[in-house]
Amino acid sequence: MYRAVLHDARFVALLLRLDVDLADSARSAGCECGGALHRANFLRKPRGGPTGLGPEHDVRLSFCCARDGCRQRATPPSFRFLGRKVYFGAVVVLLAAMRHGATPERVRQLRQLVGVSRRTLERWRRWWGTTFAEGGLWRGTAAAFMPPVDASILPSSLLERFRGGIEDRVVALLRLLLPITGGIAAVHAG
Repeated sequence: MYRAVLHDARFVALLLRLDVDLADSARSAGCECGGALHRANFLRKPRGGPTGLGPEHDVRLSFCCARDGCRQRATPPSFRFLGRKVYFGAVVVLLAAMRHGATPERVRQLRQLVGVSRRTLERWRRWWGTTFAEGGLWRGTAAAFMPPVDASILPSSLLERFRGGIEDRVVALLRLLLPITGGIAAVHAG
């Protein structure tokens, strides 16, 4: 089930469209100083996406204030990029959600599929279990789920709480993560 999503260029294109919507909203809002925002995108080298993605998928949408003396950068939240992680956010979510652990055979398959190592998978599991589970975003959000989400098996326990197909649930989880994607204050996409 997860493998199909990881190979789906249409799903990655949807995430790009959601990022463009967030960027359009951020640009429309302008800079905090009142200045206009000009495009100041920067390149990323995301790993784990389907083969054949165009160069637009390597761009982190961002802006810079046009007003002299300000020039503040405004990078909107992202559905595609999870902070400084080099893998696409959906890859981090889906691979960390594997319930049966990283067996040698599964690690071999994942290495072939997206190029991820056992060490990286373990680091992601630790991130979900500590940094995320103990962080302010989760502490502020966890109470919204009744019955409580089992934090010991994040993110799979959280994915199970959202409705729809796997793509819908991944988008819902990525929407929840927007405040920690390295961008400006979360802007809610439709």
